[in-house]
Amino acid sequence: MEQSEVLKRVIGILTEAGEIQRHAEGDAGGVDPDAGESMVTTLLNETMPHIAIPSDATVEEMAALVGREVGGAVEQLVGAFTLAFIALAQIHDSGQEDVTSADVLQDLALRAEELSTGDEGPEEPL
Repeated sequence: MEQSEVLKRVIGILTEAGEIQRHAEGDAGGVDPDAGESMVTTLLNETMPHIAIPSDATVEEMAALVGREVGGAVEQLVGAFTLAFIALAQIHDSGQEDVTSADVLQDLALRAEELSTGDEGPEEPL
């Protein structure tokens, strides 16, 4: 999966988590609290590679194979969550009260779309 797609999926998870939190604070019904968990499970299933382990592999070979194959996917996920966290933290730390977390995530999603089309857009921070 492309990094821009992983980032968009992470933004979706964070957006959904924000909605769940807002509904929980307002004690509104109709929100499935497990929705975020299913989104995470789906993302993990889509980003984690399928690994074919030879039947004669030793434990060391198996560990090396799994580490090598899973490592890249974990780096993508951590990178996407880190980027989202930094974008949100920068706005929070700047004290900009007129910008919501949803605004930041929407802007980040647009930037992710630019990455997938090859147009990196402006290099200014959020």
